[in-house]
Amino acid sequence: MKAFIARAVLIGVSAFLLVQLWIFASLVWWKYQPVERSMFMRIYEWNYKQPAIRHEWKDSDRISNNLKRALIAGEDAKFIDHSGFDWTGIQLALTKNEKKGEVVAGGSTISQQLAKNLFLFNQRSYIRKGQEAVATWMMERLWSKQRILEVYVNSVEFGKGIYGAEAAAQYYFGKSAANLSKSEAAQLAAYLPNPKYYQDHPSDRKVRARKARIQRYMGYVRLPKDE
Repeated sequence: MKAFIARAVLIGVSAFLLVQLWIFASLVWWKYQPVERSMFMRIYEWNYKQPAIRHEWKDSDRISNNLKRALIAGEDAKFIDHSGFDWTGIQLALTKNEKKGEVVAGGSTISQQLAKNLFLFNQRSYIRKGQEAVATWMMERLWSKQRILEVYVNSVEFGKGIYGAEAAAQYYFGKSAANLSKSEAAQLAAYLPNPKYYQDHPSDRKVRARKARIQRYMGYVRLPKDE
């Protein structure tokens, strides 16, 4: 029995280390190469045949700063200053989860969201959050803030099969991501808590209020500089 437990532990540890090695190698490769498929995109392709994935990588200088500011304002106001984790936000999320008796909030930063999108799956659990934390820690040390934001805006989900700024701009507004106005950028950022729902309910009261709040704070957002 002891030998069986020891083998099981060894297999588990080996599997964990292999996953971390895969994440590390991927981050090194993607430091300079476009990310054509994230784990979220692959999961979508495995589960759905229609609609087909819409995604087109665009370098950062071909994406409107309006959208970058809107996403930071809506998702992670401390993005420039933290090292991957917003500890105040995490504590608030933990308090909320304790009150609800289940995981209902994660306090995730843009870096954490990107780590999840690239490598993990959309399931709320503390095990997944632990895996996400390791990937986030590695990402923040291998990539600049500008690169993290560039990959994030190119991979985040904006609707059913719609991934990244260019696909979203073309789908919702019939224009390039480079030409998004402040209002259009705020609209896209407002969808992110539940993009598939808001894709079908763009006039929902909550999304309109969120858009107005994002647009109000966009002017205060600082963007990362090339490092």
